[in-house]
Amino acid sequence: MLKSPNFTTFQPAGSDIDGFPVVERRLSQLDKVFAEPDAFAKTLVAQENPRVYTVSSVAPAEGDGQLHYGLGKIMPGKVGQEYFMTRGHYHEWREAAEIYIGLSGTGYMLLETENSDDGQLIPLIPNSIVYVPGFTAHRTINTGHAPLTYLGIYPANAGHDYGSLAQSNFRHVVVEENGAPTLLRRTDYLAQLKAKNEVATP
Repeated sequence: MLKSPNFTTFQPAGSDIDGFPVVERRLSQLDKVFAEPDAFAKTLVAQENPRVYTVSSVAPAEGDGQLHYGLGKIMPGKVGQEYFMTRGHYHEWREAAEIYIGLSGTGYMLLETENSDDGQLIPLIPNSIVYVPGFTAHRTINTGHAPLTYLGIYPANAGHDYGSLAQSNFRHVVVEENGAPTLLRRTDYLAQLKAKNEVATP
């Protein structure tokens, strides 16, 4: 078998690009990503720090005009009403766009731009393509009962800016309501949780 950055093979079921390392993210590494601290702590203990997602990336070449790509796999699961998801990021080079190709499973991509209050929820399913424009934060969410796998393709000089979202997080959440994924403003969702807790605690 040819071994070269110009030719790779992958195993979607294992989120593995042959010959390239797999980076694993467990729940303990995603503190403050999920909206409910209590639910996060309970899930962390009850499921013994579950694996949430893995990524295997390939950088065939560097420089203007080159492309990198990565294979992602998100496990099914929830923290409270929120589904398992990636940390999400902006690109360091904000102009950089990205293509996501759905391979297996059922999920969504949450898109937000920096300077507006918008939030878009785009399906990511097998044989689908999601275009993520520049200047857009993106997070991948598994809303199904099986692993969600996908391929992401992006400019070599895009970079990943996780720091901005580590401070502010996304302005929207995706939660299960009435058995279906629902997009809500984070502030509205937290207000709902507070109201429920006040009713439950006389």
